[in-house]
Amino acid sequence: MTDQFEQERGPLDPSLSAIMSERRRLINLAYRLLGSLAEAEDVVQETYARWYAMSRQQQDAIEVPGAWLSKVASRLCLNVLSSARMRRELYVGEWIPEPLPEPSEWIGGRSDGFTIDPADRVTLDESVNMAFLVVLDAMTPAERVAFILHDVFRYPFADVAEIVGRTPAACRQLASSARRRIRAAHTPTTPTVRQARIVKDFKRAWEAGDISALIGLLDPDATAIADGGGRVSAALRPIEGAERIVRFMVQLARSLRDLTILERTVNGQPGLVLQQDGVTVTVAALQIEGGRIKHIWAIRNPDKLRPWTARRPGGRGRTGSA
Repeated sequence: MTDQFEQERGPLDPSLSAIMSERRRLINLAYRLLGSLAEAEDVVQETYARWYAMSRQQQDAIEVPGAWLSKVASRLCLNVLSSARMRRELYVGEWIPEPLPEPSEWIGGRSDGFTIDPADRVTLDESVNMAFLVVLDAMTPAERVAFILHDVFRYPFADVAEIVGRTPAACRQLASSARRRIRAAHTPTTPTVRQARIVKDFKRAWEAGDISALIGLLDPDATAIADGGGRVSAALRPIEGAERIVRFMVQLARSLRDLTILERTVNGQPGLVLQQDGVTVTVAALQIEGGRIKHIWAIRNPDKLRPWTARRPGGRGRTGSA
């Protein structure tokens, strides 16, 4: 994107370089607001388009360009969230937020000619784990924006009110409502080392077709949700219960040839990646409670797997355990 603007307007001067340095923060903000990396990139691109559409005098009149960019991006995200509910009604099957790899696994590349800059990688923390994003997705657009801007990015409510178009008091109530939703869904955090061990055991049992071991690693009331988006085959409704989930997993493994299961970090937590011929076809985020897997979110929609699916130079991609 930077190269595009340099071609159109010449080399960036120091002030414009400072503007472009805000890009990573904007990507981080937009991804948390939208749960979609593709939509976050589009929002940030539109934000910069609006900045460069202004004259130099108009740009110079803005006292804090970074704050202006954040405000525009947040308003664009609010618009996207407001229209997303209608689009979700037309979505085939269940919708799950786009999964993110750890930084060392990030693979760039876009079909529209843009390449994801390494500096645009989303910072992985508790505000992007899949369980958190799923709860955010159940909120109203105003709740989500108010909560993320204030509780995650520490915007004062006066600034949030200007973005959301409500009073500071109303925004405070929105954030409070969002916090209640988060607390209601919150479960005690399982140490990462223990999570990784459970995921490893789950992977080995799946590879071995050990049905008893798989059922033992799942909570009896576990739920599995798949997102194929109508692009690939996937269960259209949640699968509930450990035994039903295991039957589905075994059938899936039999139907996919040359399947490789990898242990990978998914949105900052231990997860699994399924590959065929070195190409990622499924990313599974897991939520572990009380030493057992409570939720599985399996993303299969190719549109949501761009950072995972490009082949690595000169080979089939990495295989085996992380």
